Amino acid sequence: MDFLFILNSALLGVGLAMDAFSVSLANGLHEPQMAKKRMCGIAGVYAFFQYAMPMIGWICVHTIVELFSVFEKAIPWIALVLLLYIGGKMLLEGIREKDKKTETTDRHHLSGKDLLVQGIATSIDALSVGFTIADYNFRLANLAAAIIAGVTFGICIGGLEIGKKAGTRLTWKASVLGGCILIAIGIEIFLKGLLKA
Repeated sequence: MDFLFILNSALLGVGLAMDAFSVSLANGLHEPQMAKKRMCGIAGVYAFFQYAMPMIGWICVHTIVELFSVFEKAIPWIALVLLLYIGGKMLLEGIREKDKKTETTDRHHLSGKDLLVQGIATSIDALSVGFTIADYNFRLANLAAAIIAGVTFGICIGGLEIGKKAGTRLTWKASVLGGCILIAIGIEIFLKGLLKA
């Protein structure tokens, strides 16, 4: 293990964490009164999935590569459906808040189910990282995935903080904006996947 390995893993983490950062931003917008403990929990879920997906990909490369290559084609579709669902739900909540004409900062909390769906949707493309780290032994692959997870955690905390600060000023518009961000991320992941194919 050397400096280049750590740097490459960290840069990979930054690249993979951009979708999770955007979703964190949307969640912060949606819930501006979020406590630090909750922020750590949300960032932790994203970090966990960003750790798990490359490791699952690595395991697939070393065991069932034929099945994984078939599943890989479905990744953009899965991400699109999951993020359209959550983004649409957030968008509708924002529109309903506007219709009620209540300018309140007390928003709906992100449910555990929605958080898991977001975690999977924003990290599912990281499965293919298993191919890029396929040359590593298990220990190095595990370390690379841990670095990716650590970078993701830090970036997501930043996204939540920025979203919270902006969300307190935007009231119901924050939910609409957050929903639009999630929908845009879903479309972007889908289009990127189609262009790779």
